[in-house]
Amino acid sequence: MNQALALIVVVPMVGAAVAALLPAGRGPWLLATAISWYMLAAAAMLAGQAMDLGMLSYAMGGWEPPYGVEYRLDPANALLALLIAGLAAVVLPFAGPSLANEVPIEKSPWLYAALLLFLAGQMGIAVSGDAFNIFVFLEISSLATYTLIALGRNRRALTASFSYLIMGTVGATFFLIGVGLLYAMTGTLNMADLAARIPEVASSRTVHTAYAFIVVGVCLKLALFPLHLWLPNAYTYAPSAVTALLAATATKVAIYLLIRFIWTVFGIDFSINEMPTVQLLVPLAIVGLLSTSVVAIGQDKIKRMLAYSSVAQIGYMVLGIGMATELGLTAALLHLFNHALMKGALFMALGCIAYRLGTSKLDAFRGLGRRMPWTMAAFVAGGLSLIGVPLTVGFISKWYLVLAAIELGWWPVVAVIIVGSLLAIVYIWRVVEVAYLQRADDESRCEAPLSLLVPTWILVLTNFWFGIDTRLTIGMAERAAALLAGAGP
Repeated sequence: MNQALALIVVVPMVGAAVAALLPAGRGPWLLATAISWYMLAAAAMLAGQAMDLGMLSYAMGGWEPPYGVEYRLDPANALLALLIAGLAAVVLPFAGPSLANEVPIEKSPWLYAALLLFLAGQMGIAVSGDAFNIFVFLEISSLATYTLIALGRNRRALTASFSYLIMGTVGATFFLIGVGLLYAMTGTLNMADLAARIPEVASSRTVHTAYAFIVVGVCLKLALFPLHLWLPNAYTYAPSAVTALLAATATKVAIYLLIRFIWTVFGIDFSINEMPTVQLLVPLAIVGLLSTSVVAIGQDKIKRMLAYSSVAQIGYMVLGIGMATELGLTAALLHLFNHALMKGALFMALGCIAYRLGTSKLDAFRGLGRRMPWTMAAFVAGGLSLIGVPLTVGFISKWYLVLAAIELGWWPVVAVIIVGSLLAIVYIWRVVEVAYLQRADDESRCEAPLSLLVPTWILVLTNFWFGIDTRLTIGMAERAAALLAGAGP
């Protein structure tokens, strides 16, 4: 089982090299899909073991930590690993017909090699127990992401990729500087060892500076307002399946990094009592949540609208982190998981529309409720989850955020959460109104093929399944929050 902890990263990395050598066609896609299913099976087994045992560890090359690189799995990152693998296992079957319609077939080996490298990097970040190793995986996934975005059929995809490259490089540099400063002060890169040694030197300005560099670098990666400017264009111009995978996983991994460094590596006492974390994160989360929701209302491209919505939803997660309580952290972890499900479903529904119409502009949605009934039903269902309607995953995590805010007596924050949901109603309704209440010039049916609809509806139904049966998500989130807060094994 411990070897599976290494293989869940190694297999997609080796698979990327194999995919790049395969001839153009269906081969690279089939290989990537098979690997994603292996990752899901391995992640599910590992998550079960982590929940039973509390922690799994694997020393790469037999070098015991803290001297060697350690892969480490506990309930906190087990939830993330399960999320990455699960989303990949659903999105990659969707990616075959979707990307074949958007990316030239001769580029398929490199396309799926980049997708597998992206998954290897994301999974590596999730399970690595070494701070420098996290930087390495961060760069692997980032380089793959730049490539994937640049493959979009609109020429602006190149500009979007370049903008993300600049901002991503700045964020990674900040993170690396912070890790370097910690190494200079503690002489270790193992995160568990860092957590033990930092309290001895916590009063030094070097550690304070390291904390600032790491938090800012990670916030660039997770697109926290106002460091989000790379995200709207990246999501808008990337191929549809790529956008679905990025929106569902990339920012969530960065949120996990922020949680891990604040709560585990530096410790909550240092992060809250010695550093102005709450004073920084909570106002930025609130302003970002409200302002980007308002901006989303005015967008005429639905992919861009959902991109700004993603920045707003990141505000909810950061708000939970900024509350600095176990319940707030539970809410942040829940929304990390739940937002991936809802936004993945929405972007996959948009991928179905792009497959038939070649655009995501609002004007093209006229009469689409009658022309593509199953696709639009999937979009509406994902929108209900995004709003936070009861019996959806969006309601569960927002309810926990409200409970966490009430626990602290932060009634204005409760109002902000409610207003954010009301703004989501406005921009989702704009699409529903055009699709169902306006007529198209051509009323002929143009429903997406089953190869796209089936994965989309699988993800849509998980939004309702985990909104009704919350034992897995709430159980893992509460266990992870207790572990991170030091209240559990």
